[in-house]
Amino acid sequence: MIYYSTRHNSPDATLEQAVMRGLAPDGGLYMPYSIPKLPKAFFSNLKSMSLKEMAFAVTHSAFSGDIPGDVLQKLVNNTFSFDMPLRHIAGNHYVMELFHGPTMAFKDVGARFLGGLLRYYMQQQGGKSVNVLVPTSGDTGAAVAGGLHNVPGVNVWVLYPENSISYIQEAQFASLGGNVHALEVKGSFDHCKSLVEQAFKDKELNQNMLLTSATSINVARIVPQVVYYFWAYAQLAHERESVERLVFSVPCANLGNLVSGLVARELGLPIDRFVAVENINHVFYDYMQTGSFDPQRSVASIAPALDAGNPTNFERIVDMTGSIENARTLIHARTYDDATIEATMRDTYDHHSYMLDPHSAFAYRGLCDDLHAGEIGISLATAHPAKFASQVENALGEDIDVPRQLSGYLGGMRQVTSISHNYNDLKTKLMTFGG
Repeated sequence: MIYYSTRHNSPDATLEQAVMRGLAPDGGLYMPYSIPKLPKAFFSNLKSMSLKEMAFAVTHSAFSGDIPGDVLQKLVNNTFSFDMPLRHIAGNHYVMELFHGPTMAFKDVGARFLGGLLRYYMQQQGGKSVNVLVPTSGDTGAAVAGGLHNVPGVNVWVLYPENSISYIQEAQFASLGGNVHALEVKGSFDHCKSLVEQAFKDKELNQNMLLTSATSINVARIVPQVVYYFWAYAQLAHERESVERLVFSVPCANLGNLVSGLVARELGLPIDRFVAVENINHVFYDYMQTGSFDPQRSVASIAPALDAGNPTNFERIVDMTGSIENARTLIHARTYDDATIEATMRDTYDHHSYMLDPHSAFAYRGLCDDLHAGEIGISLATAHPAKFASQVENALGEDIDVPRQLSGYLGGMRQVTSISHNYNDLKTKLMTFGG
């Protein structure tokens, strides 16, 4: 399959080129020229498939066989090694738990798949070293760092805004050391993204080293996330006689998860529509209301992973929908403030004995407010509540247990370098240590 840039001013690329570059030379995002429909036989057998069987079929189709079958099978086996259960909350409301992986966040799926694919392509290129740049508001950094820690020939640079992520999130990547470099940026998440984008456009830097991205900029982060939309549908099909008028509610920041849902729909999954839910950084919501895209400086909220004022995947949304009218047919945007989400966390726990982290609470609140009679709704739960223990405890008024999977990071020594949001600081670090 051949990939083009959403800005249409770069040469077409193969999958390997798109993955290894991350961002197109013109600053656009790579997209495939076509997304093939899955065959009818796939849907006929869907209920009898295991998660790994389904993941292989979906990714093989989405990548049009560009990854050798044995390589893809290994990627799938490593990536989808944990459960992603669908929980029934009440009525037609369900929650898809995506946080049972190594770092207890949904990004384990895309990061583990991308990490394995990068390793494969590096081996094909003779072991050439690569520098993976990861701007993060918390969970991406942990997932990518965990997936690529101590991989020979890989340097992982995690850029995150100071005083803006939870202690556990920081510990998950800042305590690893080795080939993982934690850079605390004096600024916002948008500054972190801007630094990475400047690095990709820096001709001198790119002549001296190989750079790629492990964020949802990279198409190999988007595709594996498609799988859990199919897995949610399959679990629902086991529980109900028919699954019609299906709605997914997605907590949105950089819009990568929403793009994955749109790709799932293009592959043939019968999704009626999506609810895109933002916090007080509601740039996409404003676009859906006005038709005008106006990036803003991000503002800190109760859900830091949603604090994005310039969503990276906006160009892919526009590219896939074609017009604001089409986008409004497929997507209903909502936005909530912190107080509303705290109340949602309390109410859901009090009435249904179900605990949500703040990000998942945005999606669930959007689903509750937006679901119409006769529709079936699934909201995506993107992080374990213990990753945001202080926010959850403040909302619920009680302590919560931290799983051993997370608490094990807390005793490690943080290895952090502080930099300004001046691009020359980042360039100096990369040129000194990343060659």
